[in-house]
Formats: sequence, C-alpha cells, structure tokens
Amino acid sequence: MPLHADFDAVSAGLPVAARPDRARTGPDGGPMIERTEDTTEPDVFDRFRPLLFTIAYEILGSAADAEDVLQDSYLRWRDIDQDEVEHPRAYLVQIVTRQSLNQLRSARRRREDYVGNWLPEPIRTEHDASHDVLLAESVSMAMLLVLETLSPTERAVFLLSEVFGHSLVEIADMIGKSDTTVRQIAHRAREHVQARRKRFEPDADTNRAVLDRFLLAARTGDVQNLMDVLAPDVVQISDGGGKAIVAGRPITGAAAVAGFLIKLAQHSMAGMVAEFGTFNALPAILLRSEGGQLDTVLMIEIAGDRITGLYAVRNPDKLRSADVLRPLDRPQDV
Repeated sequence: MPLHADFDAVSAGLPVAARPDRARTGPDGGPMIERTEDTTEPDVFDRFRPLLFTIAYEILGSAADAEDVLQDSYLRWRDIDQDEVEHPRAYLVQIVTRQSLNQLRSARRRREDYVGNWLPEPIRTEHDASHDVLLAESVSMAMLLVLETLSPTERAVFLLSEVFGHSLVEIADMIGKSDTTVRQIAHRAREHVQARRKRFEPDADTNRAVLDRFLLAARTGDVQNLMDVLAPDVVQISDGGGKAIVAGRPITGAAAVAGFLIKLAQHSMAGMVAEFGTFNALPAILLRSEGGQLDTVLMIEIAGDRITGLYAVRNPDKLRSADVLRPLDRPQDV
C-alpha cells in the first residue's frame, strides 16, 4: 500500500500542509445555514450551534441527518418571538432533541434495508481528546454502537443526562414524559450502557507508538508483528453500504483481522494514497485515490498497547462531508 508523502510526514511527527480541497464551512466548522431573514438575536443559534450539532449527531449517528435537524430547528427558532424565551440554550436543546428523536425513528426503519454492516457516519474531530474525555468517548465509534442498542428515547435520556448534564426533570419537559418515567428510563439506559461500554483511553503518546507499530507491520506485510499489536479479541467492522467492497460481517480475533488487513493492503489498495487524521476522537487512516477522492476512513481504537477495534467506512454517501472539521461542545458546568 503506497503511502502519500504527507502520511510519512505525520508518522515522523512533522507538520503537514493544509489540504486545499476542504469543504466550505461556516465559522464554527459546520456547513453554512442559509438565512433568508434576520432574527431578533442573529447570533444566538450560531453561538450554541456546536452544542446543538453534538447533541443531534450523538442521538442520530449521522452528520448529514444532524445538519438536517439543525436546519429545521433554526427555521423554528427564527419564526418565534425570541424575546419571550428566557433560557435560549435550554429551548434550543429541546427543539433539537425532539427533532432528532423524530429523525432517528424514521432512520431506524430505513436501516432495516441497509446492505451489510452499518456504522455511524464518521466525523473529523480535534486531535486532542484529553481536555474532555467524556465528550470524546461519547462520539467514539464504540460508544455510538452501544447507543444504537438503546431505544430512541433511552438514547436521548442517557445522553442528555450523562453527557450534557441536564437534570431528569429538565429532560422530562424536553421529551414530554413524566419525571417518574424519565427516571426509570435513565436507570435502565445507564445500566445497559455500563454493561457494554469499552475502555476509552485517549493517550496521545501511547496511541502514537501503537500506530507506528501497526503502520510498519501493515506496510511491510509482517503478519506476526501485526498480530502482536492487535488485541486477541480485536474486532474489525467495515461499512460499504452495498456501494463498496467490504467484509460482509465483522471479523474477530488477531489472526483473522491481521490476515484480512494484509490481503487488503496487497490487493485492494493499489494506487491509494494515505494520510493521518482524527475521526470520532480516534486516530484514523484516510485512503484516497490519486485524484484525491476519499475512499476509506479507518478509525483505530486502542486500549493500553493494543488495538481493540478497527472501523472502516467506505460507503461514499457517508464520506461526502468527511473533510469538514466538526467542533464539538457540551456545557462546561457538567
């Protein structure tokens, strides 16, 4: 698998020039929302936009769907008398939560017909997750897949309570349920997630060393060294959506994953160039065609000195906005 010069520079700890083909974004990194009229407080929605996007994305697992929710929520915000809103942040969170729940219910019905493994849409995030580990974990692939096993309401209640710091009374108002019901939902969701969540260790120095070993073994076709850097129970999941060639089901175990990766590097990635990035708060390898078209985002989950998970997204529909940096946010008083 030939490597791009930028990829080698990153591996060596050298700076990499900014790509000129990044998608056009607004001041906060997200796609710009078109405004047809002025609002009473034109900056309020933009001020909370990173928070609102984070909530919508974590409920939906899709950046495209999250942007649709924000567009609809903005239009609703624009059409009300904003002077009557005492707490804009709470009001906007309520709108976004309800719109996200509606979107998630319809999205899950569509996913029943999805071809092959389904993974959340990857998002480009800041490289340093250590300043807010809880937020970083909440957008990691492993956590988003755990959240997929909750009902839509359980997912929203868990996130609003555990990640975004809202009280159960506030959440009850947001989703239109009684305090008692929300308390029961929160307890059930918390136990469900705790039983399934994986260890999340955003240690940049350790991760870099593990990645260097992984990349060297993959580039040279060294199966034994590749197995040594993989955890015995490592899982590799690929999402092609029926539009790209991937493994049809998850691959488990160091030997099986190593063999698959070596074959992939030798036969399927000819002519690809690679670069390093951070997606969903995980180190990632991006594979592009020589013309610059993004083909694959491979996110690498590390615990201790071993790789525990590999998540490869190749569905082109999920890679359309992958070059957009997504600033994430949650209340700092949580």
